[in-house]
Amino acid sequence: MTANIGTALLFIAFLAALYGAVASVLGARLRIPELVVSARNAVVAVAALVTLTALTLLYAFVTHDFSLKYVVAQTTRSQPWPYLFSGFYGGQAGSLLYWSLTLALLSSAVVLIHFRTDRQLIPYVITVLLVIESFILLVLNFISSPFETVSPVPPDGRGLNPLLQDPGMLVHPPMLLAGYMSVSIPFAFAIAALITGQVDNRWLKATRHWALLSWLFLSLGNLLGAWWAYHVLGWGGYWGWDPVENVAILPWFAMSAYVHSVLVQERRGMLKVWNMVLIIIAFNLAIFGTFVVRSGILASVHSFAVSEIGPYFFGFLAASLIVSLTLLILRLPHLKDEHDFDSLLSREATFLFNNLLLVAVIVVTFLGVIFPLLSEALQGRRINVGPPFYQQVNGPLLLAMVALMGFGMLVPWRRGGARALVRGLRVTLGLTALFTIGAVVLGARSPWTILAVAACAFALVVAVREFHRTALALMRARQALYPAALLAVFRYNRRRYGGYLVHVGVALMGLAIVGSSFFQTERSVSMRPGQSVNVGQYTVAYQGLTSWEEPGRQRTVASLLVRSGDRSFEVKPQKVVYENWEDQPISEVVIKTVYPQLDDVYVVMAAFGEDGAASFHIFVNPLVAFLWLGGAILVIGGIISWWPETAHAPAAVRAGRLAPGTVPS
Repeated sequence: MTANIGTALLFIAFLAALYGAVASVLGARLRIPELVVSARNAVVAVAALVTLTALTLLYAFVTHDFSLKYVVAQTTRSQPWPYLFSGFYGGQAGSLLYWSLTLALLSSAVVLIHFRTDRQLIPYVITVLLVIESFILLVLNFISSPFETVSPVPPDGRGLNPLLQDPGMLVHPPMLLAGYMSVSIPFAFAIAALITGQVDNRWLKATRHWALLSWLFLSLGNLLGAWWAYHVLGWGGYWGWDPVENVAILPWFAMSAYVHSVLVQERRGMLKVWNMVLIIIAFNLAIFGTFVVRSGILASVHSFAVSEIGPYFFGFLAASLIVSLTLLILRLPHLKDEHDFDSLLSREATFLFNNLLLVAVIVVTFLGVIFPLLSEALQGRRINVGPPFYQQVNGPLLLAMVALMGFGMLVPWRRGGARALVRGLRVTLGLTALFTIGAVVLGARSPWTILAVAACAFALVVAVREFHRTALALMRARQALYPAALLAVFRYNRRRYGGYLVHVGVALMGLAIVGSSFFQTERSVSMRPGQSVNVGQYTVAYQGLTSWEEPGRQRTVASLLVRSGDRSFEVKPQKVVYENWEDQPISEVVIKTVYPQLDDVYVVMAAFGEDGAASFHIFVNPLVAFLWLGGAILVIGGIISWWPETAHAPAAVRAGRLAPGTVPS
C-alpha cells in the first residue's frame, strides 16, 4: 500500500512539473497570463505532492515497512529512532527525494514571493526551476525509486551504514543537499534574464537574499562535513581533499566569488558577464558534484557505488552547460559594463582579483578531481591526485586570497590614495607583525608558515579595527557605551558588517588550518596495559580494555590516562561492531581540547587483541578549536548579511573622518 501511494504521488508530481514548465513559457510567449498563473499553481502543487511523497517514505521508515527495498537497506528494528530519519536520505534514492523536496519547497517560496514584483522574469524562472525538478522526478520515477518493493518481505533490514549512525548525519547531508539545490534559484533568475534580455540589475536584486541563503547552506554543509569527518572518520584531520569533499566545496567557492562580485555590478555597473558566468559555474558545479557522488566513477569514502543514474546526470549537466552558455553568448552585446576600473587601488579591483584567485582554486581543484579520468583515457591507467597536490597549489592561492581580503577592506570604491593607504597601514602592519613574531616564538620556522600566519593576522586585524573604528563613531553620534555601540554597528549596515564578520571567521579558520597542518604531532603505537608513550608534550598511559553487548552492537572501550605537566585526564576510544555489519567495525574517536594551549588530543583505537593489547593512532592538533569558532562566526556573519536592513546609520557614521570603508588613521 505504501509503495503504491508513494509511486502514484511521484508520478503525479512529475506530470505536474512538466505541465508547469511548458505552461509558464507558453503563457509568457503567447501573452496568456492565465497560463502563467496556472504554472505558478503547478509549482505549489508539486511542492505539496513531493512533501506528501516524503512523508509517505518517512512513514514507511517509522513503521518498519520492509516491503520497500530502500527501507530494508537503510534501517533495522533496533536502529535508534533519530537514524530512522537520517536513513531517509542515507541512500541514493532517498537523497534524491530529499533534493527534490528542497527544490520544490524553495521554488514554491520563490514563486509566491516574486510573482507580482518580477512579472517579466518569473514565467521563465518557473520554467527553469520546474525543468530541474522534472529531471529529478524523472530519475525518481523511472531509474532510482525509493518505493521499489522486495519479495519475500524480510523480517528485518540490514540497517544504515555504521559510519552514518552519527549525529553529524542528522545535519551535514541535509544542509549540503539544500545548498546544492538552493543554487538553482539565482541560476533560474540569471537564465530568465538572459532569455528575456532583462540583464540589468533587476535580476541581481531579486536574487540577493537567495544567493546569500544558498551560500549559507553551502557554508554550513561543508563546515558540518569537516566536523563530521574530524569526529567520525578517525584519520586525525577534517579535510582530506577527497574527490567528493572537493566537489562539495567547489560550488561554495563559486558562490563566494559571486556574492562579492555582485556588489561591483550593483554599485558600478561592472562585471556583468563575470557574474553571469559565476552563477552558471556554481549551478553546474552543484550538478557535477551530484554526478560524481551518484555515479561512483571516482574512488571516495563518501560516494555511492556505481549506479545507473550517473549517465543521466552527466547528460543533464551537458545540456545545462550548452543551453546556459549559448544564451550567454547571444546576450553578450547587452552585457557591456557601464564603467571601467579607475584604479588598482580600489575596492572593485580587489574584489576582481579575489574572484580570480577563487576561480583559480576552482580550476585547480576541478582538474585534480577529473585527472584520474583524464589519465585513464589518455594513458590507459588511472592516476589519482592526493592531498599534497592540492596543498602545494591551492595553499598559495588561498593565502593570497586571505591577504587580499584584508586589503579590500582598507581601500575605497573607485580610487584610493597610495599615501593615505600607507599612512593608515602603520598600526595595522604593526599589530600584524606582533602576531607573526608570536608565531615565530612559538615555533614557526617555515617561510610558508610565517607568511600564512601573517596573512591571517592581517585580515583579522583589519576587520577588528573596522568594527572598533565604527563603534567609536557610533559612541560619539549616539552618546552610547562602547559595547552597545559595537552591537549597533550591525543595525546600520548589516550587509557590510556581516561581511566583515565573515572575514573574521575566515581569518580564524585560516589560523586553525595553519596550526593543525604545520604543528600537528602524530604517533601510531601498540601497547599493553601499563605501558605509556610520549606524543608531543603529552604522556599517554594505556590502562586496559572493557567490552560489553548492547542491542544491535558490541562495544569495546580502551581506557587511557593523558598527562601534561601537573594536569591529567582520561580518554576512552572505542571499537563498535554493529549487527549485520560485522565486516566493518567502527572506531569511535575521542577528542579532548586542552586549554589554554588549545590542543586537541585526538585518540583512535585501531585494533585490539584478546590478550588486552591494543594499537592506537594518537594526534595532537593545535588550534582546531579556532576552526569551529571561526566557522560559527562565519555563519553568524552570513546570517547578519542576509537579514533585511531595518535602520540607517547616523550622518556621523556615514560621513566624515570615521566613515566606514575609509582607511583608519
